[in-house]
Amino acid sequence: MLTHSHADHSEAASAFDVPVTLPSDRDEVGPFRAVGTPGHSADSVCLVIGDVCFTGDTVLGAGSVFIAPGDGSLSAYLESLRRLRSLDLEVLCPGHGPCVWDPAAKLDEYIEHRLDRERRLLEALSAGLRTEEELLDAAWPEVPAELRPAAALTLAAHMEKLSEEGGLPADLNDEH
Repeated sequence: MLTHSHADHSEAASAFDVPVTLPSDRDEVGPFRAVGTPGHSADSVCLVIGDVCFTGDTVLGAGSVFIAPGDGSLSAYLESLRRLRSLDLEVLCPGHGPCVWDPAAKLDEYIEHRLDRERRLLEALSAGLRTEEELLDAAWPEVPAELRPAAALTLAAHMEKLSEEGGLPADLNDEH
């Protein structure tokens, strides 16, 4: 079973010469129940068995998840995190990194991290900052230069979310 179709999770699946599936929300596959968790990608699911959740790229063992506009959706991602938070889970088993033995704390941390970035971005926009560089400096000041392109994509995902919600300043509404 796959948790989503990104190449780092799916590319080698055909090499095993066994049937491979990417379940949809609420599908039951073997002992697993799929929980739709779009956000990192449109087709992301987590696989739950009892109180164990295999998260793919929805939650990582360390660091934060990359959300790019287009295939990803920050608003869907936040809703997915809240959905997982409502489950009574003992452990999260990420596709990358170590297991997470305090799922509630990790999910709360992920939600707060995204909302904090959004607060910083809204403050920067309210202060009149408009260029990508200005917004990155204000909302992602700790990101090293080599990660700025990824932060810029995340910035775009935040702007897309704010646009969907009608939260952008009036002078930016026509651009998004």
